[in-house]
Amino acid sequence: MHELGIVFHVIDDITELGKENSLKSVSSVTLEIGEVTGVLPDYFEDCFRWACDRTELLKGAKLNLLTIPAVTYCEDCKKNYPTVQFGKICPNCGSEHTYLLQGNEFYIKEIEAE
Repeated sequence: MHELGIVFHVIDDITELGKENSLKSVSSVTLEIGEVTGVLPDYFEDCFRWACDRTELLKGAKLNLLTIPAVTYCEDCKKNYPTVQFGKICPNCGSEHTYLLQGNEFYIKEIEAE
């Protein structure tokens, strides 16, 4: 249920931005969410809708979710590979000396507002 907590943080950030820029209403929000953040898109959308409809600034705002693919780097063979498909073990050389390059991020990419 961490999706609701994330939604509240997003709303707080957008509300603060709205105050700083004298925004009257937000019509859409585009978020980039990493593939391995653990956020469930359907549940996140439900939480977003529920929470936004209780605010004046974001009431009725459309949500656009973009996925950042998870990519892992192997320190031994120096190659990248898709994390979700192969996990921590490099499919190229079998090494466990790997680390996540991208896919755990969460960004507010774009806000359309008046």
